[in-house]
Amino acid sequence: MAVAFNHTIVATRDQEAGARFLAEVLGLPAPTRFGPFSVVALPDGASLDYMDSDEVHPQHYAFLVSEAVFDAVTERLRDRGVPIYADPWHGTPGHNTNDGGRGAYFDSPEGHNLEVITRPYGSGGA
Repeated sequence: MAVAFNHTIVATRDQEAGARFLAEVLGLPAPTRFGPFSVVALPDGASLDYMDSDEVHPQHYAFLVSEAVFDAVTERLRDRGVPIYADPWHGTPGHNTNDGGRGAYFDSPEGHNLEVITRPYGSGGA
């Protein structure tokens, strides 16, 4: 069997709000409940399992998306008033064009640094 990523736990102060934000912004189905988690299922079978915590240490989560999904995500973020940045330090507004694709960083409600990219970094490109 090949190795595949299955799930990770995302710490948040409000699991319902955090999971709903991610699902809505990425255009995914509404989160479901599994035990103590609010689960955001990704199309590849992996999931982000949101769990309430008093301590949230910001993490980075990146999602590889198509060009059309990138456009939809950045539009949803604009509609919500969520700024996007070309770099992980949030120093340059807008998006980047690394490796011939596009990438954008934005914050989740709990402060995680989220990213959408249309080409994996290091993949080359024009």
